[in-house]
Amino acid sequence: MLRLLSLLQSRREWSGRDLAERLGVTERTVRRDVDRLRSLDYPVTGTTGTAGGYRLGPGTTLPPLLLDDDEAVAVALGLVGAAGGGVSGIAESSMRALAKLEQVLPARLRPQLAAVGSAAEAVPRPGVAQVDPGVLAVLARCCRNHEIVAFDYQSHQGTTARRRVEPHQLLTLTWRWYLLAFDPARDDWRTFRVDRISEVTPVLHRFTPRVLPAPDAATYLVESFAAAQYRHAVRLTVQLPAERVVDTFEGVVRGTVEPAGPDACVVRFSADTASLVLSLVVPIVALGAEFTVDEATPEVASMIADVGERLTRSFAAVAESAAPASG
Repeated sequence: MLRLLSLLQSRREWSGRDLAERLGVTERTVRRDVDRLRSLDYPVTGTTGTAGGYRLGPGTTLPPLLLDDDEAVAVALGLVGAAGGGVSGIAESSMRALAKLEQVLPARLRPQLAAVGSAAEAVPRPGVAQVDPGVLAVLARCCRNHEIVAFDYQSHQGTTARRRVEPHQLLTLTWRWYLLAFDPARDDWRTFRVDRISEVTPVLHRFTPRVLPAPDAATYLVESFAAAQYRHAVRLTVQLPAERVVDTFEGVVRGTVEPAGPDACVVRFSADTASLVLSLVVPIVALGAEFTVDEATPEVASMIADVGERLTRSFAAVAESAAPASG
């Protein structure tokens, strides 16, 4: 159908026979596809007789956009969701794109698109580092074209170094964007936070894509987070099945959860800061199950113990007043 629309736009009028020859189909197929275009509100007129043919009406010079109902809603929801993401200026750009999309869709689909645009809204997450959309666009193009890219990258410690990598895929997880790439200088795969990338320059050299050591890029990203070793860490044995603990983190655990029998598991968290490790331990404590601390770096142990003492002091009076009187 897209080829048929393209032909109808290329000259004033076509006969059914000419269209059939150019498309390699029968005239009956041409008539059927023309009827389908009309059902999508494209103004295709037709005349009969020896001089008859098909003509595309005025106001249809924009590239055709053929979406069914579910596809139109999916695109609209994607644009609304993008407005709440971690890309700088994307909210305004998404709404502009939504308005333009409404203009080029067939009239039958416009009410659904307008309803999604007016009734749905994504709430941005405060404190998420913003990504330059221009950086994302260059990285995406290099991923698609299998083109080596160079950029400045700021490490966890705040130091900046020039990197030259073979980009594989862009991924987004918990409001952050990541670039998965192979780093020839380190002869290994690396994950880069895009908000720490700057001065992006395509090298204009192509590369042969390497085989990713995982079923897919998303699996690799999650597993790399789980296996990462940072300055602060803790290991717990929790008296709950591993599946129950994983469910607490909605399937994305920034650490490892390994079964230790049918009713217990070993959980390990590692992070740049002790406070982040604490935030990961809290959901485990909230489960209410028994657990033991197998290992903890000194700063993590001190912080968690201090927080526990302060919570006990702060809530002791409230707990006593709420307790039922004896006797």
